[in-house]
Amino acid sequence: MKAMLLAAGKGVRMGELSEHTPKPLIKTNKGMCLIEHHLYALAKAGYEDIVINVSHHAEQIKQALGNGSKYNVNIQYSEESEPMETGGGVFQALPLLGDEPFVIISSDVWTDYPIEKLPKKLEELAYIVLVDNPDHHPLGDFCLLDGNIIESAACKLTYSGIGVISPKLFQGCKPVKFSLASLLVKAMQDHQVSGEHYHGTLINVNTPEFLDLLHETCKDTPSE
Repeated sequence: MKAMLLAAGKGVRMGELSEHTPKPLIKTNKGMCLIEHHLYALAKAGYEDIVINVSHHAEQIKQALGNGSKYNVNIQYSEESEPMETGGGVFQALPLLGDEPFVIISSDVWTDYPIEKLPKKLEELAYIVLVDNPDHHPLGDFCLLDGNIIESAACKLTYSGIGVISPKLFQGCKPVKFSLASLLVKAMQDHQVSGEHYHGTLINVNTPEFLDLLHETCKDTPSE
Protein backbone atom coordinates (compact mmCIF):
# COMPACT_ATOMS: atom_id res chain seq x y z
CA MET A 1 0.00 0.00 0.00
CA LYS A 2 1.38 3.41 -0.98
CA ALA A 3 1.11 6.74 0.79
CA MET A 4 0.97 10.33 -0.42
CA LEU A 5 2.20 13.39 1.44
CA LEU A 6 0.69 16.70 0.36
CA ALA A 7 3.52 19.24 0.22
CA ALA A 8 2.81 21.60 -2.69
CA GLY A 9 1.17 24.53 -0.89
CA LYS A 10 2.80 27.94 -0.56
CA GLY A 11 2.12 28.30 3.16
CA VAL A 12 1.39 32.01 2.84
CA ARG A 13 0.01 32.28 6.38
CA MET A 14 3.44 31.38 7.73
CA GLY A 15 4.69 34.77 6.52
CA GLU A 16 8.47 35.17 6.27
CA LEU A 17 9.04 31.63 7.56
CA SER A 18 7.82 30.11 4.27
CA GLU A 19 9.00 32.85 1.94
CA HIS A 20 12.32 31.17 1.27
CA THR A 21 11.65 27.76 2.82
CA PRO A 22 8.74 25.44 1.91
CA LYS A 23 6.52 24.87 4.94
CA PRO A 24 7.11 21.08 5.01
CA LEU A 25 10.81 21.79 5.65
CA ILE A 26 10.24 24.14 8.59
CA LYS A 27 11.93 22.57 11.58
CA THR A 28 10.50 21.79 14.97
CA ASN A 29 12.53 22.39 18.12
CA LYS A 30 13.68 18.77 17.78
CA GLY A 31 15.63 19.72 14.66
CA MET A 32 13.30 17.66 12.46
CA CYS A 33 11.16 19.16 9.71
CA LEU A 34 7.44 18.58 9.58
CA ILE A 35 7.52 16.26 6.61
CA GLU A 36 10.30 14.15 8.10
CA HIS A 37 8.07 13.40 11.08
CA HIS A 38 5.59 11.79 8.67
CA LEU A 39 8.26 9.89 6.75
CA TYR A 40 9.53 8.30 9.95
CA ALA A 41 5.98 7.49 11.06
CA LEU A 42 5.12 5.92 7.71
CA ALA A 43 8.29 3.85 7.68
CA LYS A 44 7.59 2.67 11.22
CA ALA A 45 4.08 1.65 10.15
CA GLY A 46 5.47 -0.42 7.27
CA TYR A 47 4.88 1.93 4.33
CA GLU A 48 7.76 1.89 1.87
CA ASP A 49 6.49 3.66 -1.26
CA ILE A 50 5.75 7.36 -0.76
CA VAL A 51 4.56 9.93 -3.31
CA ILE A 52 5.07 13.61 -2.50
CA ASN A 53 3.56 16.41 -4.54
CA VAL A 54 5.75 19.51 -4.74
CA SER A 55 5.48 22.99 -6.21
CA HIS A 56 6.56 25.89 -3.95
CA HIS A 57 10.37 25.66 -3.62
CA ALA A 58 10.07 22.13 -5.01
CA GLU A 59 13.81 21.66 -5.49
CA GLN A 60 14.48 22.34 -1.82
CA ILE A 61 12.14 19.52 -0.81
CA LYS A 62 13.62 17.14 -3.37
CA GLN A 63 17.18 17.93 -2.31
CA ALA A 64 16.37 17.61 1.38
CA LEU A 65 14.53 14.29 1.16
CA GLY A 66 16.16 12.72 -1.89
CA ASN A 67 14.95 9.26 -2.82
CA GLY A 68 13.92 8.54 0.77
CA SER A 69 16.65 6.02 1.54
CA LYS A 70 17.70 7.77 4.75
CA TYR A 71 14.14 7.27 6.04
CA ASN A 72 13.96 3.66 4.80
CA VAL A 73 11.31 4.53 2.21
CA ASN A 74 11.17 5.05 -1.56
CA ILE A 75 10.07 8.56 -2.58
CA GLN A 76 8.63 9.61 -5.93
CA TYR A 77 7.72 13.21 -6.65
CA SER A 78 4.71 14.64 -8.46
CA GLU A 79 5.73 18.11 -9.61
CA GLU A 80 3.15 20.87 -10.08
CA SER A 81 4.08 24.05 -11.96
CA GLU A 82 1.48 25.78 -9.80
CA PRO A 83 -0.17 24.26 -6.72
CA MET A 84 -3.22 22.27 -7.87
CA GLU A 85 -4.96 22.34 -4.46
CA THR A 86 -5.53 19.14 -2.53
CA GLY A 87 -7.81 17.35 -4.98
CA GLY A 88 -6.06 18.45 -8.14
CA GLY A 89 -2.69 17.55 -6.68
CA VAL A 90 -3.76 14.01 -5.80
CA PHE A 91 -5.46 13.56 -9.17
CA GLN A 92 -2.21 14.50 -10.96
CA ALA A 93 -0.28 12.01 -8.83
CA LEU A 94 -2.60 9.05 -9.49
CA PRO A 95 -0.31 7.49 -12.14
CA LEU A 96 2.34 7.18 -9.42
CA LEU A 97 -0.11 5.91 -6.81
CA GLY A 98 -1.63 3.07 -8.81
CA ASP A 99 -5.06 1.46 -8.76
CA GLU A 100 -5.30 0.53 -5.07
CA PRO A 101 -6.34 2.66 -2.09
CA PHE A 102 -3.54 4.76 -0.59
CA VAL A 103 -2.86 6.69 2.59
CA ILE A 104 -2.98 10.47 2.33
CA ILE A 105 -1.47 12.88 4.86
CA SER A 106 -1.13 16.66 4.88
CA SER A 107 2.55 17.32 5.50
CA ASP A 108 1.93 20.50 7.49
CA VAL A 109 0.19 18.77 10.39
CA TRP A 110 1.99 17.30 13.37
CA THR A 111 0.32 14.38 15.08
CA ASP A 112 0.95 11.32 17.19
CA TYR A 113 -1.78 9.41 15.34
CA PRO A 114 -0.69 5.75 14.90
CA ILE A 115 -0.56 5.36 11.12
CA GLU A 116 -0.62 1.56 11.45
CA LYS A 117 -4.26 1.83 12.60
CA LEU A 118 -5.45 3.01 9.18
CA PRO A 119 -7.37 0.37 7.20
CA LYS A 120 -5.43 -1.48 4.53
CA LYS A 121 -8.58 -2.13 2.49
CA LEU A 122 -11.63 0.01 1.74
CA GLU A 123 -15.23 -0.91 1.15
CA GLU A 124 -16.07 2.75 0.59
CA LEU A 125 -14.34 5.47 -1.44
CA ALA A 126 -12.62 7.06 1.53
CA TYR A 127 -11.78 6.67 5.21
CA ILE A 128 -10.85 9.85 7.06
CA VAL A 129 -9.66 10.73 10.54
CA LEU A 130 -11.51 13.48 12.40
CA VAL A 131 -10.37 15.39 15.47
CA ASP A 132 -11.91 17.78 17.97
CA ASN A 133 -12.53 21.25 16.56
CA PRO A 134 -9.62 23.60 17.30
CA ASP A 135 -10.32 27.09 18.60
CA HIS A 136 -9.70 28.65 15.19
CA HIS A 137 -12.17 26.27 13.48
CA PRO A 138 -15.05 25.94 15.97
CA LEU A 139 -17.73 24.89 13.45
CA GLY A 140 -15.82 21.86 12.22
CA ASP A 141 -16.16 20.08 8.89
CA PHE A 142 -18.06 16.79 9.07
CA CYS A 143 -20.09 14.62 11.40
CA LEU A 144 -19.24 11.07 12.49
CA LEU A 145 -22.30 8.87 12.94
CA ASP A 146 -21.98 5.13 13.58
CA GLY A 147 -18.66 5.00 11.75
CA ASN A 148 -19.96 6.92 8.73
CA ILE A 149 -18.92 10.47 7.82
CA ILE A 150 -21.77 12.76 6.83
CA GLU A 151 -22.54 16.42 6.38
CA SER A 152 -24.66 17.64 9.26
CA ALA A 153 -25.17 20.84 11.18
CA ALA A 154 -24.77 18.93 14.45
CA CYS A 155 -21.88 17.08 16.11
CA LYS A 156 -19.29 18.36 13.66
CA LEU A 157 -15.61 17.47 13.95
CA THR A 158 -12.58 18.66 11.98
CA TYR A 159 -10.85 16.74 9.21
CA SER A 160 -7.31 15.98 10.34
CA GLY A 161 -5.68 15.78 6.92
CA ILE A 162 -5.17 12.03 7.39
CA GLY A 163 -7.06 9.30 5.58
CA VAL A 164 -7.17 6.45 3.10
CA ILE A 165 -8.46 7.22 -0.38
CA SER A 166 -9.56 5.03 -3.26
CA PRO A 167 -8.51 6.21 -6.74
CA LYS A 168 -12.15 5.61 -7.71
CA LEU A 169 -13.02 8.78 -5.77
CA PHE A 170 -11.49 10.74 -8.66
CA GLN A 171 -13.50 9.12 -11.43
CA GLY A 172 -14.54 11.76 -13.96
CA CYS A 173 -12.16 14.41 -12.62
CA LYS A 174 -10.10 16.67 -14.87
CA PRO A 175 -6.57 18.07 -14.40
CA VAL A 176 -7.62 21.39 -12.88
CA LYS A 177 -7.39 22.94 -9.42
CA PHE A 178 -9.99 21.58 -7.01
CA SER A 179 -10.26 20.60 -3.35
CA LEU A 180 -10.32 17.09 -1.98
CA ALA A 181 -13.14 18.18 0.33
CA SER A 182 -15.45 18.73 -2.63
CA LEU A 183 -15.04 15.09 -3.66
CA LEU A 184 -15.46 13.85 -0.11
CA VAL A 185 -18.73 15.75 0.28
CA LYS A 186 -20.06 14.22 -2.90
CA ALA A 187 -19.03 10.74 -1.73
CA MET A 188 -20.67 11.34 1.65
CA GLN A 189 -23.97 11.94 -0.11
CA ASP A 190 -23.65 8.42 -1.51
CA HIS A 191 -22.67 6.99 1.92
CA GLN A 192 -19.18 6.23 0.65
CA VAL A 193 -17.04 7.77 3.41
CA SER A 194 -16.26 6.16 6.77
CA GLY A 195 -13.88 7.21 9.49
CA GLU A 196 -12.98 7.69 13.12
CA HIS A 197 -12.63 10.33 15.83
CA TYR A 198 -9.05 10.59 17.05
CA HIS A 199 -8.62 12.04 20.53
CA GLY A 200 -4.83 12.41 20.52
CA THR A 201 -2.59 15.30 19.50
CA LEU A 202 -2.85 17.00 16.12
CA ILE A 203 -1.61 20.49 15.33
CA ASN A 204 -2.17 22.10 11.95
CA VAL A 205 0.95 24.22 11.60
CA ASN A 206 -0.46 26.93 9.34
CA THR A 207 0.72 30.06 11.19
CA PRO A 208 3.80 31.00 13.26
CA GLU A 209 1.60 30.83 16.37
CA PHE A 210 0.85 27.16 15.72
CA LEU A 211 4.55 26.50 15.18
CA ASP A 212 5.13 27.95 18.66
CA LEU A 213 2.40 25.66 19.98
CA LEU A 214 4.10 22.71 18.33
CA HIS A 215 7.41 23.62 19.94
CA GLU A 216 5.73 23.78 23.33
CA THR A 217 3.94 20.46 22.72
CA CYS A 218 7.07 18.66 21.55
CA LYS A 219 9.53 19.95 24.11
CA ASP A 220 9.25 16.86 26.31
CA THR A 221 8.80 14.27 23.55
CA PRO A 222 11.72 12.14 22.31
CA SER A 223 13.17 12.61 18.85
CA GLU A 224 12.53 9.98 16.17
